[in-house]
Amino acid sequence: MADDKQTRRYPQNLQGVLRLAVDAGSAAEAHEPVEAMSEERKVWLRKALAEVSKGQMDEVEQMKQCLALLRQEDVSEAAREGDDEKDGDDRETAFEILSELCENLDNARDLMTLGGLQLCTSRYLCHAQSGLRWRAAQLIASSAQNMPEVQVHLFTIGALPKLLQLTDSDPHPAVRVKALYAVSCLIREQETVLQAFLSHDGVSVLMRAMQSDIEKLRTKSAFLLVNLLTSHPEQKDTAVSMGMVQQLVSILRTPHSSLHEHVLGALCCLVEDCPQGLKDCRSPALGLKELLRQRSGELQGKEESQEELDFCERLMLVCFHGQQSDGYGMDR
Repeated sequence: MADDKQTRRYPQNLQGVLRLAVDAGSAAEAHEPVEAMSEERKVWLRKALAEVSKGQMDEVEQMKQCLALLRQEDVSEAAREGDDEKDGDDRETAFEILSELCENLDNARDLMTLGGLQLCTSRYLCHAQSGLRWRAAQLIASSAQNMPEVQVHLFTIGALPKLLQLTDSDPHPAVRVKALYAVSCLIREQETVLQAFLSHDGVSVLMRAMQSDIEKLRTKSAFLLVNLLTSHPEQKDTAVSMGMVQQLVSILRTPHSSLHEHVLGALCCLVEDCPQGLKDCRSPALGLKELLRQRSGELQGKEESQEELDFCERLMLVCFHGQQSDGYGMDR
């Protein structure tokens, strides 16, 4: 037994503590004899649990300190108007700390309770400094993902229309990208927020984003559009009525990029169980059939483009199957 005490290693972190508890519980459930906990082990366990609690308290205290800094008034906003990219702003650091902390769901809930999300929405999404705007959007995204309670709170305090406006028209690319990310976190698996997104013409915002010159924004908006059409097929008719097929095909005629895979995916969604979408794609004036044949030829043999090629072939099959083929092997 003395040897056991010398060789026993106690867990060094919370995961180890939990594993110790699980192991002890498993032993008890198996009705095996359990060694009485030594005094040394009891002392260590009390200290470990105290450290866990202290660590959580320290994180809450960190959030309070960051929020105290963010709540300070801008002393000379007018003087700073021409210098909205000031380096070394302590508030940017505060936002970065909060975003990292709020990857933890408990911290995200605490931030909401402390009024941090209200502060983000009311003051910093419309701040003169773009570095603070995009960090505020990033914090909203970090807090909202996988947290229905936080999503509803942000919707209630009016974050969605502000984020859509930033996505649509902010002059700084980083702000637009982070705002769109926050929008996607807000509407994810939240039907009420999604309906509000649609009523605020969110689909049009996505379409304009896909036509911007910001590559990340184009790709993320296309990805979100495909997810939206896949999870809510009832929106297809609305999208088609807005001329989405024509807009998507016009994007396919731009220089090739990774965006095109998502655009083709969106077109595949719009032709399935949507007669008008299918009719629009078949329109000779659109020239989609020839475009798909050309693209298919370009992608042949490129393993990294297989999914995009699959979309091309799927569209050809659904839209133009049975029409005369001219040797590309697509009409089968």
